Amino acid sequence: MKSNNALYQQLARIGRAIASGPRLALLDVLRQGPRTVEALAREAGLTLANASQHLKVLRQARLVEADKRGVFVIYKVADLAVDDFYRTLRELAETRLAEVQQIARAFVEKRGDLEPVDGRQLTERIRNAEVIVLDVRPAEEYRAAHVAGAVSVPLKELEKHLDRLPQDRSIVAYCRGPYCALAPEAVKLLRARGYRADVLADGVAEWRARGGAVAVGEGP
Repeated sequence: MKSNNALYQQLARIGRAIASGPRLALLDVLRQGPRTVEALAREAGLTLANASQHLKVLRQARLVEADKRGVFVIYKVADLAVDDFYRTLRELAETRLAEVQQIARAFVEKRGDLEPVDGRQLTERIRNAEVIVLDVRPAEEYRAAHVAGAVSVPLKELEKHLDRLPQDRSIVAYCRGPYCALAPEAVKLLRARGYRADVLADGVAEWRARGGAVAVGEGP
């Protein structure tokens, strides 16, 4: 086993990098799309200096990368393997940690009677033009990656765009994944206005992991 010590030391670099709640929060935000350090600090509830220090650790472990664009530094996850790693880590915690299971149950209870739609059935419904899929995340996250065929309508803009949504079509809304509240809020608003609406619990990463098609750019 001694011959493998060097390997274990290198693997431990990843473990040390993610052994921090704030760094995992930053990684989760970056899974949705590239961000400046200012935007990351704001979304993760950190000071600018604190966010910068955590990002430095993630960069040293090669989990995130940074590009200079003019006066801004843009951070992003290093590749899809990092995205998959985070999702697998969360799913492992959901099966092994009672505390995470409690959090998951509390979120389901908060969501109320909004049962998530089946992703495989949704693929067929999208293909047959039977449903409108709304991405209710911020527009920059939609541009970074979205469910193929989805329409970008950020939650904060949804109410003023309701007249563009036909009431004779079913609507499915999604956001950042199973612990994101944006899509459930959108569905509650839509139902209150008389629309047939459901929530997709998957985010883009979960959708892609299940074999769903993902697109980038402006889209429809």
